[in-house]
Amino acid sequence: MDSRWRKSTRSGGNGACVEVRRDGQAAQVRDSKDELGPTLRFDAAAWSAFLSDLER
Repeated sequence: MDSRWRKSTRSGGNGACVEVRRDGQAAQVRDSKDELGPTLRFDAAAWSAFLSDLER
């Protein structure tokens, strides 16, 4: 598992960011302002589809 949380290189400095990390074959996403708050977990196929949609 890559336990390091990362922000997008396109994140601005306004604090309204999400962070992502790899969790085996899945991705976890959280609000960067709430590090202890809930996370969303996406399997590899769902995460890949999400990233593909962003590129459109």
